[in-house]
Amino acid sequence: MASPASINKHPVHPMLVAFPIGLWVFALICDVMRAVTGNTAWQTVAIYCIAGGIVGAVAAAVPGLIDYFSIDEAAMKRIANLHLAVNLGAVVIFAINLWLRFRLQADSYLPLGMSIVGVLAIGIGGWLGGEMVYVKGMAVEAVEKLAKKVEKSSGRRGA
Repeated sequence: MASPASINKHPVHPMLVAFPIGLWVFALICDVMRAVTGNTAWQTVAIYCIAGGIVGAVAAAVPGLIDYFSIDEAAMKRIANLHLAVNLGAVVIFAINLWLRFRLQADSYLPLGMSIVGVLAIGIGGWLGGEMVYVKGMAVEAVEKLAKKVEKSSGRRGA
């Protein structure tokens, strides 16, 4: 199934997910650097990375939802449901993480812990996204063409 949210046959959702992934992973690195060095500048950078990651995740969710509503295969829909739930959970984790950073003492390790959990969540969500694309062939036009070719050739044999 080709992606309905695409530009010149290139799906938009995978293009956009790199931003929140990169920003949130870097926020975790900043949190680790803050814990190791004690330099509060790392904490400030982490705040901006988390906020930017939330914005990027919302932007990536729009074409992701368009693709989601076009799925009609039951097995693919189950994976997509889990992918959506895990990634939505990650956005909530990072939103709470951002909010807590303005409420907690500067030396709290809770934001670091939440960054670890959030990055683990996006890792699982990414794995599920990869399952849909690389294993099941979602939004991969070449897979569709091959399937149609196989259908046509097997139809000729049976005739």
